[in-house]
Amino acid sequence: MQTTLILLKPDCITGRKSGEVLKRFEDAGFQIRGCKMFRADASLLQEHYAHIASKPFFPEVEEFMTSSPIIAVALSGDNVIERVRDLLGPTDSTKAAKGTIRGDFGTTVMQNIAHASDSLESAEVELKRFFQPAELFDYSMEIRPGR
Repeated sequence: MQTTLILLKPDCITGRKSGEVLKRFEDAGFQIRGCKMFRADASLLQEHYAHIASKPFFPEVEEFMTSSPIIAVALSGDNVIERVRDLLGPTDSTKAAKGTIRGDFGTTVMQNIAHASDSLESAEVELKRFFQPAELFDYSMEIRPGR
């Protein structure tokens, strides 16, 4: 069982697609272990996007990612990293097939609905960046009504 990080980006939030995107993940059999909405600040975005922070287009990415709140989601399931990325489709929404999340809702490379971890190593680092241990829940515990 793997856990991965998903960030629902501003275009997902302002386009009112977050419920549909989460439904697609749940319909695929994944479990939500953590979920929270917040505004990303410049230092968090610099850390998260360190691999592109020195690129000339990064200020545009930063402006977009701070234009509305985002939602961080921790998803668990068998082979979740690869399967989530297949559900999302390619990063460039204009090249994503209809039926994928980005093909149905994304519009550009940046406005592509969601970020998803690309490896187990990335997922581990990214989950720690966006969630405290107490914010991730273990579904192996029995869930009882009223609790």
